[in-house]
Amino acid sequence: MGSRPRLVHIVLQTGQADAMRDWYCTVLKAHVVYAGHSLTFITHDDEHHRIALLQMPPGAAERKSPATASMHHSAWTFDSLDDLLGRYEELAAQGIEPAVPIQHGVTTSLYYRDPDGNFVELQIDNFATPDEATGYMEGPEYDSDAVGPSFDVHRMIEARRNGTPAAELTTRAWALSGPGLPDPMIILTGASAS
Repeated sequence: MGSRPRLVHIVLQTGQADAMRDWYCTVLKAHVVYAGHSLTFITHDDEHHRIALLQMPPGAAERKSPATASMHHSAWTFDSLDDLLGRYEELAAQGIEPAVPIQHGVTTSLYYRDPDGNFVELQIDNFATPDEATGYMEGPEYDSDAVGPSFDVHRMIEARRNGTPAAELTTRAWALSGPGLPDPMIILTGASAS
């Protein structure tokens, strides 16, 4: 039967490799392993590269359109809510804001757009084990809304600083207890160019 494959890297073709390199290095706290011959290899861990950028000829690449059939997003996970919120604050201080925060229930997620318009999800798992997450996804709350509501990141940070447990903040009930926010699907599907 053999082993199962595992995802090791993503390759993005771009007309703005420098901007994309800088953005991914900032967002993922990554570094360039190699750059040359229209290729840039970036990693944030022990793997030789996690993101590769393929520079297209000048004028050949257009920014991704919401109507383009393509990969929707890549996702990158953190160990804790505090780590995720800390990264949010670091990026916000550099002018990088999420397009939409979403409480999926199974994850707490912040969706960013890279310079080419690709979504990048920074997230945490809300369950300790994959079996617990799968059980939630097979349940009625997830079935009634597989995407989940948006939430106010600043409200979450304030609540966390005031001692609210992460287990409470990473629920749909908490997200829904805040101000009403637009349906996140509007942004995820490109109906809004936030």
